[in-house]
Amino acid sequence: MEANVKERKAPGKIRKLLKNKLTLVGLIIVALVVFAAIFADFIAPHPSDVTGSIDFSLMNQLPSSQYIFGTDEAGRDIFSRVLFGARYSLIMGVVVLTVAIGIGVPLGLIAGFWGGKVNSVIMRLTDIFLSIPSIILAMAVAAIMEPSLFNSMVAISFGWWPWFTRLVQAETLKIKNEQFILASEGIGASKWRIAFIEILPNCLSTIIVKASTDIGFVILTGASLGFLGLGAQPPAPEWGTMVAEGRVYLPTMWWQTTFPGLAILVTVLGFNLLGDGLRDFFDVRVD
Repeated sequence: MEANVKERKAPGKIRKLLKNKLTLVGLIIVALVVFAAIFADFIAPHPSDVTGSIDFSLMNQLPSSQYIFGTDEAGRDIFSRVLFGARYSLIMGVVVLTVAIGIGVPLGLIAGFWGGKVNSVIMRLTDIFLSIPSIILAMAVAAIMEPSLFNSMVAISFGWWPWFTRLVQAETLKIKNEQFILASEGIGASKWRIAFIEILPNCLSTIIVKASTDIGFVILTGASLGFLGLGAQPPAPEWGTMVAEGRVYLPTMWWQTTFPGLAILVTVLGFNLLGDGLRDFFDVRVD
C-alpha cells in the first residue's frame, strides 16, 4: 500500500517540479549549456578561432550579423569561444564534484556511523579545511602548482570535499538510529554493509541536491582562478580567462568581457535554480 502511494505521488511531484517556472528556466539553461558543450564543434560558426587562428584584420570588431558577439584582440570570434568555454566549465564542475564526493562521502559515512575517536579525527580535519574560505584555499593551492585547467581542478577539489563530509556525517547520524538500521545490526550485518548499502542510498537525494547547487559555484570558482591567471591559460577559451584578457580593453571594447561574463552569470544562475527545484522535489514535506 505504501509503495503504491509513493508511485502515485512521484509523477505528481515531477509535474509540480516542471510547473515551477524558475525550476523550468534553470532546467532549460542547463540543457542549453550542456548542448553547447557537447556540440560546440558543429554549432560554432568559426571553430578555428577557438585556439590557434589569428587574423589581425578582424581584431576588435563590434557585434554584427557575422560576429554576433564581436571579435577579440586577435580577431577571433567571441561567440565560438564562448560556446567552447562551456565545455571547459562543465568539465571543471563534473571533475571537481566527482573528486569531492568520492572523498567526502565515504569520510562522512565513516565518521557518522563509527563515531568515537574516528568521528573526532575526521571532523576536526574537516573543520580545519572549512575554516579557510574555498576560494582562498583554491588560490593558495593553485599558486603552488603550474597554472593549468587540471591543476585548478585539483586546487578546487582540495577544499570542496569537506562540505560533503559534513553533510553526509549529519545525515548518517540521523539515519543510523532508524529501525531498519537497528534491525540490520540485530541480524549481524557488518558495519561496512550497513554504512554503504543501507545508509548511503538514503543519503543520495541530499547529495544530489548539494551537487546540483554546488556545480554552479565550482564553475564560478574556476572562472575566478582563470581570471587571476591561476587556471586555464590563453589561448584556451575558458570564460574567466576570456574576461581577464578583455578587461584590458574596457570600457571601449566592452563586448570582450561582457559576453563571457554573461555566460558565467547565466550558467551559475541556471544550476542554482535547478538545484532549488531538486531540493523541493526530494523534500518529503513538499507534496
